[in-house]
Amino acid sequence: MIPNDPFSCDDYPGMSDEARIDKPEEACGVFGILAPEEDVAKLTYFGLYALQHRGQESAGIATFEGDRVHLHKEMGLVSQVFNEVILKNLPGNLAVGHTRYSTTGSSRVVNAQPAVVETRLGSLALAHNGNLVNTAVLREELLESNCNLVSTTDSELIAHAIAEEVNAGYDWLEGAIRAFHRCRGAFSLTIGTPVGIMGVRDPNGIRPLVIGTIDTGEDGRTKRYVLSSETCGLDIIGAEYLRDVEPGELVWITDAGLASFHWTQQPKRKLCIFEMIYFARPDSIMEGESLYSYRLRLGRHLAEESPIDADIVIGVPDSGIPAAIGYSQTSGIPYAEGLIKNRYVGRTFIQPTQKMRETGIRMKLNPLKDVLGGKRIVIVDDSIVRGTTSRKLVKALRDAGATEVHMRISSPPVTHPCFYGIDTDSQDQLIAATKSVAEIAKQIDVDSLAYLSREGMLKATGEDPQSFCSACFTGDYPISVPEPVKRSKLILEKVASV
Repeated sequence: MIPNDPFSCDDYPGMSDEARIDKPEEACGVFGILAPEEDVAKLTYFGLYALQHRGQESAGIATFEGDRVHLHKEMGLVSQVFNEVILKNLPGNLAVGHTRYSTTGSSRVVNAQPAVVETRLGSLALAHNGNLVNTAVLREELLESNCNLVSTTDSELIAHAIAEEVNAGYDWLEGAIRAFHRCRGAFSLTIGTPVGIMGVRDPNGIRPLVIGTIDTGEDGRTKRYVLSSETCGLDIIGAEYLRDVEPGELVWITDAGLASFHWTQQPKRKLCIFEMIYFARPDSIMEGESLYSYRLRLGRHLAEESPIDADIVIGVPDSGIPAAIGYSQTSGIPYAEGLIKNRYVGRTFIQPTQKMRETGIRMKLNPLKDVLGGKRIVIVDDSIVRGTTSRKLVKALRDAGATEVHMRISSPPVTHPCFYGIDTDSQDQLIAATKSVAEIAKQIDVDSLAYLSREGMLKATGEDPQSFCSACFTGDYPISVPEPVKRSKLILEKVASV
């Protein structure tokens, strides 16, 4: 969601600052499968269930039964939106699914995905992870063509752009490729049609998308293809990871198998580094290994760069734990569980009482007093965005008896907002954009604070540092952002030095 964008509005109307999570929020998860021998709706349900961490506002599945499309989407978690009866009413041989956190477009059921539009070749159903930066221009073009837009999402715009090209006489592949050239920004897509499924990534591959294979049929010898934002969506249904969809690639999955088309001449990979630090599940595979392993290395580099004398190391559940273990391994300071997470607290519009607010964040995290009492603590987290949660967390640790609290962050300071599918605040709300490290340490009341360097973060990947987007740490945006959109978030003339 882009603040001040005329086509967006607040995700949580009336929600207090205390109720908002102090983390970057991912856009969504997408899934697709063609398997006539299987219950594709149920397999898609489980795929989305594994991708639930990527979005908790709405979920949807579209299935194709010949030329007929069946669609069900609602607000809520995957397990709330679907049940056995609903899934039985989604027959077909292929399916696409989506679980959403709104970035462009408000949190309303009309904006839930997949987006379904009609064309001369039949329906198409599109699920999108990412964010376009030319939303306003594309929307105006489509409105001039008398497109009937029913939502405020950029995802629907992509679907209508494809429909417009198909209706002009192009086939599914040609029409889609022509439409993708009209789109600027981040987009990983699964697109269902009556004859097959497309998996697509933008030329920079900012958001992930992987291909898997699954053996189907009574003899288990028929190989079918699956698309998922992450490999954890493959694992849950017993599919084997094959490879990533490449930046600027379109894969076309039909009964004949899988075909690949590189639709742009000069792709240049810029995978979002925050996918590796925080967003993706630790058991998902990127760059040939689990993200748990990468996050361990982040913690090891952090311990080398910013040592401290302390009694125990703890991590902020869940995303800070691997880095905390890595920090412990390199520093020699024992690792301990100092915070217990209530895993059943989801998004809520019920406001806590003032007294509950004053007790901090204990709805989600509760400190272990007998572990923390009398100890000098190193607490490791993956990021600090606004600092509100960090301040409450430090207070809870001190109230539990910690004598010193040293915070270590396994990424650099977040100084710039994202325009490619992460819901970050405008720049003035990012604490590291307005304060030095010393000032942040004072505001959140820690004895010391240190961030991992950008060099350490990128070195830990073992890959070419130029193949990642790290604009939220540097302001170096790989895809140019129109000035009106940029001004809506980049409202500071000078970023505080650290």
